[in-house]
Amino acid sequence: MRNRIADGGWRLRFWQLALLGLLFLVWHLLATPELLPLIYFDNAHKAAFFFGEPLKVASRLFNWFASGEIYRHLWVTLVETILAFAIGTALGVGIGLWLARAPLASAILDPYIKAMNAMPRVILAPIFMVWFGLGISSKVALGVTLVFFVVFFNVYQGVREVSPVVLANARMLGATPRQLMRHVYLPSAMSWVFASLHNSVGLAFVGAVVGEYLGSSVGVGYLILQAEGVFDINTVFAGILLLTAFALVLDWAVGLIEKRYMVWQPRAADQERN
Repeated sequence: MRNRIADGGWRLRFWQLALLGLLFLVWHLLATPELLPLIYFDNAHKAAFFFGEPLKVASRLFNWFASGEIYRHLWVTLVETILAFAIGTALGVGIGLWLARAPLASAILDPYIKAMNAMPRVILAPIFMVWFGLGISSKVALGVTLVFFVVFFNVYQGVREVSPVVLANARMLGATPRQLMRHVYLPSAMSWVFASLHNSVGLAFVGAVVGEYLGSSVGVGYLILQAEGVFDINTVFAGILLLTAFALVLDWAVGLIEKRYMVWQPRAADQERN
C-alpha cells in the first residue's frame, strides 16, 4: 500500500511538471509568431512585446544569478517578506487568542477591527513611507497589516469553535486556564492558523513588493518597476517568476512546520491506508 501511494505521488509530480512544461510551450508558441503563421498574420510581431519570450525570460534569470546582480535585491525582498510574515502571524495569533477569550474586549473592539479590515490597506503604503522612511521598515509595516487580519480572524474563529463539552470536561478534570490554553484552545486553533498561513505567504510578498514599487532603491519590486519604465516585459516576467518561486518555497516551509506540529491530524494517506 505504501509503495502504491509513493508511486502515485511520483505520477502526480510528473503530471504537474508536464503541465508546467506545456504552459511554457504554449507561451513560447504565442511569443514566436513565425511558428504559427496562420494565426497571427499582420499583428504577429506584437505578441512578443506584450507577452514576453520565455527563452529570454530564462536567460534574464540565468544572467541575474550568474552575475550576482540579483542577490542583493532578492535578499532585501525576502527579509521584508519574512519579517512581515513573522510579525503579522505573531500579532494575529496573540490578539486572536486574547479577544476570543475576552468577550467584553471583543465587543468593544469589534467595529474598529471590522473597519480596519474593510479598509484597502495598500493605500496605507504612502503613510508608512512618511512614518518609517523608504527603508525596510515601511515595507514590513505594510506586509504586517496584510498578514495580520488573515491570521487574526482564523485564530479568533478557531478558538470560538472549541466544543463546550470538551471545555466542560477539561474543567471537571481540574484543568487550569494555562492548561486549557495549551491543551484545548491552541490545538483547536492550529488547523485554522496553518490554513491562514498558506494564504498569508503571498500577502507578505505583496506588502514587500508594493512598498518597493512606491519608494525604494533596492529589491525585486524595484527591478520590476525599472523594467516597466522601459517596457522591458521579459525582465518584468523574470521578476514575477522569481517572486512566485520563492513564495512557493516559503509556502513549502510552512507545510513542513504544519506536518511537524499537526501530527495528530489525519492525513489523506492514512485514510487511504485504513
